[in-house]
Amino acid sequence: MLDILDNLQERYNAKDFALCKKAYDFAKKAHENQKRASGEDYFTHPCAVAKILADLGLDASTIAAAFLHDVIEDTPVSEGDIKKEFGDEVLQLVLGVTKLDKFEFTSKEEEQAENFRKIFVAMAKDIRVIIIKLADRLHNMRSLNFLSHERQQRLARETLDVFVPLADRLGISQIKCELDDLCLKYLEPEFYEYLSTNIDVMLKETEGLIAHVQEELKRLLADSNIKGEVFGRRKHLYSIYKKMKFKNKTLDQIYDLVAVRVIVRTVDECYEILGKIHHEWKPVPGRIKDYIATPKPNMYRSLHTTVMTNFGKIFEIQIRTYEMNHAAEYGIAAHWKYKENKKDENELDSRLSWIREVMEWQGGLKDSKEFLNSLKGDIYSSEVLVFTPKGDVIRLAKDATPLDFAYNIHTAIGHRCIGAKVNGKMVPLNTVLQVGDVVEIITSQNSKGPSWDWLKIVKSPSTKVKIKQFFKKEMKDENIKTGRSMLEAEAKRRGVNLSEILTDESFLRIASKLSFTSQDEMFASVGYGAVSTNHVIVKLLDFYRKSQPVPEVSTFVNTKKSGSGGVTVKGMTGLLVRFAGCCNPVPGDDIVGFISRGRGVAVHRSDCPNLKNVENDRLIEVSWNNYASTSYNAGIKVIGNNQTEVLTIVAGAVAQLKLGIISTNGRTDSRTKQVIVEFSIRVGDKTELDDLIKKLQQDSKIINVYRTTT
Repeated sequence: MLDILDNLQERYNAKDFALCKKAYDFAKKAHENQKRASGEDYFTHPCAVAKILADLGLDASTIAAAFLHDVIEDTPVSEGDIKKEFGDEVLQLVLGVTKLDKFEFTSKEEEQAENFRKIFVAMAKDIRVIIIKLADRLHNMRSLNFLSHERQQRLARETLDVFVPLADRLGISQIKCELDDLCLKYLEPEFYEYLSTNIDVMLKETEGLIAHVQEELKRLLADSNIKGEVFGRRKHLYSIYKKMKFKNKTLDQIYDLVAVRVIVRTVDECYEILGKIHHEWKPVPGRIKDYIATPKPNMYRSLHTTVMTNFGKIFEIQIRTYEMNHAAEYGIAAHWKYKENKKDENELDSRLSWIREVMEWQGGLKDSKEFLNSLKGDIYSSEVLVFTPKGDVIRLAKDATPLDFAYNIHTAIGHRCIGAKVNGKMVPLNTVLQVGDVVEIITSQNSKGPSWDWLKIVKSPSTKVKIKQFFKKEMKDENIKTGRSMLEAEAKRRGVNLSEILTDESFLRIASKLSFTSQDEMFASVGYGAVSTNHVIVKLLDFYRKSQPVPEVSTFVNTKKSGSGGVTVKGMTGLLVRFAGCCNPVPGDDIVGFISRGRGVAVHRSDCPNLKNVENDRLIEVSWNNYASTSYNAGIKVIGNNQTEVLTIVAGAVAQLKLGIISTNGRTDSRTKQVIVEFSIRVGDKTELDDLIKKLQQDSKIINVYRTTT
């Protein structure tokens, strides 16, 4: 472990090394006597994380935070202790990593999505937090063999889904490639072993050819009077695995197992040597990529070409400057310099621009799953490069349209877009753009803004978010009205009134889960489509049912005063009495009263299933009284083979018995294909209802009929 101190002393000045040494000593004491799953001292882990970050060239504060990143979580050390000893900057880095450690990334989808959002919040505050976390994950993956098979699988899958894409987007290929291969080792062990063994054999067979190509390239450099280096690097296993799996290739069909890299001093020399390589060997059509003129989103810059050598072998050659090579290996970490270095600040800003853009549009998404889908779309999407009329290169998602282009230029341009030209010709807004297209957007100050149909046209997740944000902001009043109506309709469909289940208490409960600050915000979110009516109503109903032991979810009928035309409550009068819609009691039924909070007495049938788990002290004796001139609702369910027949038979029987049909609701059982129709019938007492059921049971076309409760 002392080796890390020697390493740091070589890299940092006296002041910075003193900070690192202090953090080393502090963490070592805090983790004393703690062990890892491997049996090693736990302190070996923060030392390894610090070593990874030092190799990436991070600053002393980050190294100190790496030593300390587990002390708050795993030792008695407090936040105050860290701040007192190391200051606020180091404390905030440690707290950022500690919070990320608490996330359970493989939990259910909605929680996983919310965790992704929190990662980006942490990244936006200080990008070093996620770099420390990547180094932490890399060392944990290196020692995964000491854990159970189940934990190996979980951590490897989590790493591949969450941390590898982040390392890739931040351009830290050194970490990304090693994580890739370690994930493959545990998720596809047989494939990993096959590649490891066979690639080594194949490379030994072509060792002489690779050496020959390198010597030829060195000769070209010397003949051109260009100082540089040439070396070969084996492609990492996961990249080969992906080509075999997704392009359906065998190992012997993959010719670029090794990339030969040429490193020179200037951009001009990159292009000069590219031309001389193509003069020496034939380039493979479609395999020349200029990432210097058009860098990748993670700011990777290089020239790639694939050539057919004069001895019949295909090789991939990468050409870049020393600066580009360093940036390709270390990504955003290569640009973490002191703030007075303005050039590096600008480069850092370029790398952080994607994160800042995500943070700008994520605030408009209340649904974490929508945020996750948008984010993954931006991380994983393939790209198409197009041009503005001035020749600027614009990167868009695959199959992007002129609308995606417009919103990429500026949100206001997108909102005011009324047409587009591609390569000088007017085209529909749903035209799929191709690589190299020159796109011009036509706007109008009189435009009323985007159309809802645009959401079906655009491909970029961030463009969809910007369009939805327009509707949220510009049409707030209309969205509130629409959302309220949608929720009222959905509640009514489920047999409840929205005002009954949407109380101040129930709103506060769901607001904490869905991040709403007011009911109007909730209505607006439903109105513009950010949250579904089902999502809101289900949560409201769930809270309502839990707060009311008897789920009185249907409209109550015959609300009366006790003793004035229906039931008597323990001989008392003047109490508000209602008949529960869940079981629809009628005279002749055994009944019992339930004392509801602030809503009088609800009368249920004694066999109502909703009374099984209620508190006995809230039940009260009730009896039928003076109901001769009163009618009641009762529910029956009728099963048959034909809905029209069922309706005709029931209507005839009801008319013959001088009763009344209040409502019907029919459906077909997907399994049995039988028709099930529920009826609400107006009757005077249980005898009339029993007569109706008996009459229906006697009809040969009726399979079954029985009284219902909900």
